Amino acid sequence: MPIIASRRFIMSSSIGFAERSYFVYGKSVNAIPSVDTDVSRIAAAIGEPARTRMLYCLMEGPARTSTELALVAGVSPPTASVHLSRLKSDSLVRVFVQGRHRYYSLASPAVARALEGLSVLAGSPRNRFMPSTPVHLRAARSCYDHLAGAIAVGLHDRFLSHRWLLPRRGGNAYDLSDAGSEALSAAGIDVDFTRSLRRRFAYGCLDWSERRPHLGGALGAALLSLALKKKWVARQFESRALTITALGRRECRARFGLSL
Repeated sequence: MPIIASRRFIMSSSIGFAERSYFVYGKSVNAIPSVDTDVSRIAAAIGEPARTRMLYCLMEGPARTSTELALVAGVSPPTASVHLSRLKSDSLVRVFVQGRHRYYSLASPAVARALEGLSVLAGSPRNRFMPSTPVHLRAARSCYDHLAGAIAVGLHDRFLSHRWLLPRRGGNAYDLSDAGSEALSAAGIDVDFTRSLRRRFAYGCLDWSERRPHLGGALGAALLSLALKKKWVARQFESRALTITALGRRECRARFGLSL
């Protein structure tokens, strides 16, 4: 008996699209044109050369300002702002406001995976981001009253991977899990006192040199205070740069699984 495939169109004025039903082997598969439209829109957003350069620049991890992305894309700052607005409206990038600056990063790991897949098809290598921050400030320094630099970004990432920090919805704030409270208390931080302070408890503060978050807020300040008290880091003379001590390297590896 021959296989017969039939097709019918159902028009719906209430939802404004034509639904196509395909019948094969007695089963139907619905294809909704609006999905195709969404894919085409996102593909067009990625496909513009200046926006493509911006996205692949952000794929390396560090957040960038619109001025930096304008240089990467080879366009003027006003044009870069228009491109970034388009990328944001299509949920390809997100904006992090810190003081007077607005930093852009990829909106989600899903965006990075899509870009990675496209780069595999294209087969072209990309240059990695290289910070221009002075070397003596990159490893460790204070950021106002909390720890910053490569060590701080590393600790932030380890706390997240251990699920000691739990991101809150709709922002860059964190809660501390029971396991996190136990671990940081064991390290020497008075978690209850830190929670009682009249300031934000914990949040992701964008690192100046690494362009990825480190831990800010009362918990970040407590971490810096602990590191200084325990001599894990030492202040450099007349500088906010910090020296990571041999003890600090051992403690970071033993307590937090972070090798420096």
